[in-house]
Amino acid sequence: MTSNDLSDLELIWGAPTIARAVNLNQRQTYYALESGHLPAQKVGSQWVTSKSALRQYFASLLPGEAA
Repeated sequence: MTSNDLSDLELIWGAPTIARAVNLNQRQTYYALESGHLPAQKVGSQWVTSKSALRQYFASLLPGEAA
């Protein structure tokens, strides 16, 4: 994978950054991450997700929306 491919992933690193992306406070975000409610993985000690994974996840929650 080239560095250009990595930038296309639009990764979001760290629970505080993920919290801002989904408009939750950090405590709510840690709960959602630890309980598996948000599409993310822990890499070492840090959470990571992508913008596209979050978009697909939230689109699947809305009735009538295509994921």
